[in-house]
This record gives sequence, C-alpha cells and structure tokens, in this order.
Amino acid sequence: MVISVSDRLRKALHSLGLTDYEIRVYLTLLERGSMTANQVSEAADVPYSKIYEVLEGLEKKGWIGSEGGRPAKFYSRSPITALEVNRMRIERKLKTYENIVASELIPLYESGGLRERHDIWILRGKLNILSKLKDLLASCDLELQIATPWIDKQLVDMLLPTLTILKTKGGTIQIMLSSSCSRSIARKLSDYAEVRFRNQLFGGGVIADSKEAIILLRSENGEPALAIWSDHIGLARIAKVYFEYLWKDAEPLKDR
Repeated sequence: MVISVSDRLRKALHSLGLTDYEIRVYLTLLERGSMTANQVSEAADVPYSKIYEVLEGLEKKGWIGSEGGRPAKFYSRSPITALEVNRMRIERKLKTYENIVASELIPLYESGGLRERHDIWILRGKLNILSKLKDLLASCDLELQIATPWIDKQLVDMLLPTLTILKTKGGTIQIMLSSSCSRSIARKLSDYAEVRFRNQLFGGGVIADSKEAIILLRSENGEPALAIWSDHIGLARIAKVYFEYLWKDAEPLKDR
C-alpha cells in the first residue's frame, strides 16, 4: 500500500526538488527499512522500468543510501540528515551560479582599472568560527582536508552532509585528529574519510579544494577561540603543504 501524505508535506517535498515517484520511494524506505529495487518498486507502486532512475536521483540528492550486494539494498537517510544534505546541494548550485557570474563580470570589473581583492578575516569566538566553517563546507566541491585537536557531536553533525556529498562524488577527504579524540567519533568519520591521528595538534585547519582555508588556533580548553580565514589561493596552498607534512607521519586509524 502506497503511503498517503498530506498536501502540505507533498508541496514541501516538491519545493525541495523531489518528484512524486521520489516521494513515494523515500517514504516507503523510511517506513519499511532497507529494501531491494524490486521490493521498492512493488511497495511504492513505481514502475520497475523507472525504479533505478528514481533511486539514483534520491541518492544523488542525499535522501537515501545504498548497500553493496547482489542485489543491492537501499535505505532512507534520517529526515534531518537528508534535509541538511539537500540544503547544501541547493547552496552548492547557487554557488555554481555565483561562480559563473563572477567569472564573467570580474574581468569587466578589473578592466576598469580595479583589481579583485582577496579577503583575510580574523574570526573570534566558537559561534563565528563555526558559521564561517559552515560556509566553507558548503562551497567544497571535491577535496577536503581537516586537522583538528577538538571535535564533538556538533562539529561531526556539521561535517556529515559535506562528507556524504563528497563520498558520493568520489572526492578526497582526509581528517587528522588528536590522539586524545574519541575513537567512536573517529570510526564514524572513517565511513566517509581517511582518518589519522597525531600525538600533538596545537592548532588545526580546514582546506577546501586547495583554494580556501580556515586556520584554527587552539585555546586552553581545546576548543577554537580564534581563527583565520582566507580565500587567497597562495595561502590555501601553504596550508595544504603543511597539512601534508603532518599527515605523512600521522598514525592511521586501526581499530575499526
């Protein structure tokens, strides 16, 4: 039996980019759990000729995941995770449009005798730092390096949508943690990224696509109190070189 939904919910899901078939499939997996494509087709009343197209669309949009096997099984992501991934997908699309506009208009701007100025910001306080970090994650396309002596559930929840998208796209993710960090958190992150440890991390940083970076300066309690953000490619590359230097000697996560 196909799950009935309110008009309000259907309109909201349509506005978030889901088709009627995708709504049926997601709600079916949400209610019934992991299923094969054939089972989903029957349970959601979606033609088998369309089911793989629908499942692929939902996976790309971040609403479902898949488990390898023969046959493969599909499962729903939690609504909170799906909504966060979907929001970041929309923001990424807007960022693409912004880049197109910028690439066309900046030459006109510079031809008038002015030059583009790269920003360097000083960020103070955990909330301001996390807000800028969220922007950086939303703009990351294929490559992400993270080094942090401090990590908690709030930071993990912020990272997961970007990690999910990058993993789906076959991107590169490297995460370096302090040896004192929780192994359970490290194992959770290792589902998406290569994770390593260092005995001493006096500060940290996040580098996106080798062109944008946040340098985190550690306070006495381990949480970031001050950070430096820049979209200057030269500074981002310096940060990446230093990250790679530390990464070489970092210890891989073994107890998975």
